[in-house]
Amino acid sequence: MKTGQETHIRQYLYFQLLFWPALFLFGVGRTYGEYSDGSVREMAIYNFCHWIFQIIGANFIYYVLIRHFLDRKKYIEFTLSLIASLYLFSVINRIFIVHIAEPFFINEQKDSFISIVTDIRYLLFHYTFPIISGAFIFISIMFIIRYKDEKERTIRLLKEKTELELKSLKSQLHPHFLFNTLNNIYSLSLSHSDKTSQSISQLSDILDYILYKGQKKWVPISDELAIIDHYIALESLRYHDERLKISRQITLHSSNTVPPLLYLTLVENAFKHGAGKSSEPTEIKIEVETNEKYSVFKIENNDTGTQNTNEKGIGLQNIKKQLQHHYLENFEFNISHKNHIFKVEIITPSQHD
Repeated sequence: MKTGQETHIRQYLYFQLLFWPALFLFGVGRTYGEYSDGSVREMAIYNFCHWIFQIIGANFIYYVLIRHFLDRKKYIEFTLSLIASLYLFSVINRIFIVHIAEPFFINEQKDSFISIVTDIRYLLFHYTFPIISGAFIFISIMFIIRYKDEKERTIRLLKEKTELELKSLKSQLHPHFLFNTLNNIYSLSLSHSDKTSQSISQLSDILDYILYKGQKKWVPISDELAIIDHYIALESLRYHDERLKISRQITLHSSNTVPPLLYLTLVENAFKHGAGKSSEPTEIKIEVETNEKYSVFKIENNDTGTQNTNEKGIGLQNIKKQLQHHYLENFEFNISHKNHIFKVEIITPSQHD
């Protein structure tokens, strides 16, 4: 945050270092075109004196009056303060010129302080208008820069918010997944199964995927399917062959990508609400197809009546939120529940930024 503020300060400082000298040179150039005798020097001094108060007045109006009154919608205070400050700067500017600058090149009687303060018309046309003209250009450009910065800041904050929400979703998925898997290993260890070491090896591969590739925005579908194979092998250790049937149909015509853990979560959900909830034979079918335009993932499992068809389960809620984060509305997420068969289908673009 500090670095960002320092960047903005430098940006505004560089702008002023370019803007004000350019404005002064423009005024001198215009004066030189209008006067060709010895009065050019005097007019340059006058321009310099006005230029100093243009800088002071413009910065005061923007950083004090606009920031403290106009931005806070204190319109009456802003208007009154603007009028008072313009009058005060005009008076000080004229006093500076008459009593400090002019004695160096003009030997004339000086205007009294009373005449300076009370000659509103002269102040308005010769002092207030130059301040206003410089301040108007300066403030207009500052508002353009400010709008650009605020737009970039809004985009950055939205991006950071989206990333934080996505990390939150993944943090919800990991404990949910690990809890069930560790329970599986615990059950095997209680029975002193020789498959315990095999299950730990499978879990190690899955954890490696979660810790490293799971933090990426996109992974190849082939990688996601490989870790699903590890997961299925781990889950299959719990069941006899006649108890669980897994069928897979994989057709990859294109090397498409998906968010990590997207498909794995649905597979885990199918095991949890299918084989994990019933002692009857269970079948899980997985179909994956990719081409240059889209990726399709389908999974179905026997339903025992406990699966949530209103998408209130942690897994299904997170899947839908991840799809919205990554694809906005450019995806299909279909859920059906017929004849005790629960089906989920995801259709996503082949590539997406």
